Amino acid sequence: MNELELTGLATMRDCWITGGTTFDLAPAAWKEIAAGANLDERERLLLAIAAQALDVGLRPAAPKTLKRRPPLPRLGLPLLPERLRPLLRAALKNAADARRKSRVATLVASRGYVLHPLDWMPSASDQNSPDVYAPWIDWQASVEGLRIAPQEQLTLQNWDDFYPAARRSALAEMRRRDPATARSLIEAKAPGEPAEVRLALIELMHFGLTPEDAPFLKSLATDRSGKVQELAGRLLARLGEHGRPGDGGADDPVAELAAFIAEGKSGFIRRRTTYTPAKLKSPAQESRRVDLFASCYLVDLAARFGKTESDFIGAWQFGVDDRADLSLVRMVAVSGSDATVALLADTLAAEGGKPALFVFHLMLRLDSGRKRTLIRQILKDAQNLEALNLVEGAEASWLEWGDLTNGKALSALRSKVAGNDEPAKRSADHALETIGFLATAATAERLIGDIVAAGMPPAAASLAFLRLNAALTGSGPNT
Repeated sequence: MNELELTGLATMRDCWITGGTTFDLAPAAWKEIAAGANLDERERLLLAIAAQALDVGLRPAAPKTLKRRPPLPRLGLPLLPERLRPLLRAALKNAADARRKSRVATLVASRGYVLHPLDWMPSASDQNSPDVYAPWIDWQASVEGLRIAPQEQLTLQNWDDFYPAARRSALAEMRRRDPATARSLIEAKAPGEPAEVRLALIELMHFGLTPEDAPFLKSLATDRSGKVQELAGRLLARLGEHGRPGDGGADDPVAELAAFIAEGKSGFIRRRTTYTPAKLKSPAQESRRVDLFASCYLVDLAARFGKTESDFIGAWQFGVDDRADLSLVRMVAVSGSDATVALLADTLAAEGGKPALFVFHLMLRLDSGRKRTLIRQILKDAQNLEALNLVEGAEASWLEWGDLTNGKALSALRSKVAGNDEPAKRSADHALETIGFLATAATAERLIGDIVAAGMPPAAASLAFLRLNAALTGSGPNT
């Protein structure tokens, strides 16, 4: 519709508003349609035509930048029942950040459901949500032409049929059960991908990492991305390969780091070697030591002292310098072998106190059994319930009532809830949220009753996760 026609319609509208007739003002084509009708019918016909013109002819055209999205993909699990959505929304509202919201989705998935997209959607960059949400993540990242990943196994032939999140899920699962086949796919396809995608593919190599992966990882030393080179070096270090052979000179970072560590002896009868963080003279030296721990590999540092990784960790004196302890733990988490990570986790747990808290930096490298043991120990001692907030990568829905009553955790929670200390109450709130993720439905229900009896209002937001957990009493659409 052009500007002249728009002006004519505006004139007709003004005429109708003032109670006049518009036949003489109508376009010629409209007059032909209405000419045979009586006066009143003629105006009604013109009004109908004008309304149609305004409704259709004046509808704004979609911007050229607008792109049509395909329908939201169906996921592999049924939607959470409608009756549970209010509890879900309350739990999501109480979750302050994306990581905690993802926990809610993980708990629900562990009971056989997915969330309604109007309640929660993973972002396009989300890598923490359950694998069942991979089609939604890919849908978020794409604008058109989305294909749902096929149900068959990922191969070289159907590689392009999988979008990134679905491909990552398929490769991660393949690395767990058939690492060699997954490696061959990554080796064949990664070089043709952009650096960011290539890095994400190489990161999947940590699943089922074996010495057979070493040749491929060594070939990445010449990769055009520095981040890929760094990642490959860390993975090689986990396999015991010397990532950065140095010459021991002034420019060798491993030698520089070793100079910040004092070697000593302990024991009167059986003398054994110990390693202790050296006393530093300035904040600049402390900052430099932190940087060196972050950039060097454990296998190289241990070799500098003529030790294996396990011997070096066994000789380290924890509790002398917390910052040095934390730096060492982070080094092990990044570049230590699986056996060394397990050894360090057991050592820290046995140390107790503050060193025991550092074990949470190893959580993503620990197996399921050690994660559960660690969480049970924290609950048993109850001295550092705040440490539960650091739990990463733990499974949902396994914590039994006996795990809470076998120690001081429950009495500590009751005390915090019943007291007037606001920081203590906030600590209890955070612990209850984490327990709401870890607990079975029966445990969640009993804990709600126990905490309410201790003085927390039944409708308190802090109980939202527990209430959702308790209501999810089964798995699947028939629960």
